[in-house]
Amino acid sequence: MTDRHDDVQADRRRLLQWLGAGAAASTLTWSGKLFAAASNTDTRFLLVFLRGGYDANSLLVPVNSADYYSVRPNIAISKTDALALSNDWGLHPALKDSLYPLWQRSEIAFVPFAGTDDLTRSHFETQDSIELGQPTSGHRNYQSGFMNRLAQQIQGVPAISFTGTLPVCCTGPVNIPNVALQDANRAPFDERQSKLLAAMYDNHPLGAQVKEGLNLRQGVARMLQDEMTAANRGAVSTRGFEDQARRMGRLMREQYRLGFVDVGGWDTHVNQGNANGALANNLNSLGKGLAAFAQESGEAWNKTVVVVVSEFGRTFRENGNKGTDHGHGSVYWVLGGGIHGGQIAGEQQEVSIPKLFQNRDWPVLNDYRAMLGGMFTHMYGFNSQQLEAVFPGVKPVDLKLV
Repeated sequence: MTDRHDDVQADRRRLLQWLGAGAAASTLTWSGKLFAAASNTDTRFLLVFLRGGYDANSLLVPVNSADYYSVRPNIAISKTDALALSNDWGLHPALKDSLYPLWQRSEIAFVPFAGTDDLTRSHFETQDSIELGQPTSGHRNYQSGFMNRLAQQIQGVPAISFTGTLPVCCTGPVNIPNVALQDANRAPFDERQSKLLAAMYDNHPLGAQVKEGLNLRQGVARMLQDEMTAANRGAVSTRGFEDQARRMGRLMREQYRLGFVDVGGWDTHVNQGNANGALANNLNSLGKGLAAFAQESGEAWNKTVVVVVSEFGRTFRENGNKGTDHGHGSVYWVLGGGIHGGQIAGEQQEVSIPKLFQNRDWPVLNDYRAMLGGMFTHMYGFNSQQLEAVFPGVKPVDLKLV
């Protein structure tokens, strides 16, 4: 039989693995100052990163572009299927019951021809470029993501990443916790183990981090257990991103003011589909999740801004496998109860073959750093020095969305 000492030592090893090598890794750390109840703003900001480069041409459909329909014989969204947004644009029908109502309430806007000047068309390199938020030319500091720099400028505002590992955009001197909510109901330690482990780190330099880390995970686990109990009486669905988004909504409503989450599965090289198929299924799940987040936010939705980005768009023409390849310009989404929605914002141009970037992609006419810089200036009252600290060298553009 294994004695209690061995059990405790095993638990300690699990704790160190959970916190990261020696609990020093930046991927899972806590700071007492970060969780201070007082904050200098009640505004909430959530960044949703669609990893894989989603096909913006299917999300925001250029319904009056003859070229769009000629180069996408299998995957175009028909004019009759697209949900009308304006004379020139339609929305993918998979979002009819989730995000289209937000459009009708002016709680969502779209920014086409958006992105970065990174031209590698590499998932990882372009994701890093966006998450770092630094100029793509010259030296880049991979230990300084723009969400962390944002947290530095609005000190005392609790931040969190709803991910299994800390993303690049959250790296930096502010200790931002990360937790993958889809697995959070499986707490790594029960209450007895948590007390033993906390006691082991009394008077230890890592004691405060360990205690706060254990409290965070145990608190989330209790919240999810309460939710599952309520679900036994038909309260909420517990499927995929929608379930996770509801949990995010509760946490940001009650405790956090800055958040990050990423959603994968958008690299549609083969059999992308049109009004139905793989991409439609992804959009349907994402739309339901974002709608659930808005609903769960309650009154806080009126003080919340959600921005949905992806590393790049996809090729204007479909490929030989009825899919699309890595592109350049994309469409970003801005959601919130208090935004100036119901509009297609930013600089735009005709969607046609002669106007394509390098004869294959949408161009980037709305730089994401300038776009977010303009939003942060209004949301947080930043002066030029504060904005420079978040996005070095940027000239903000006010799209009048917030």
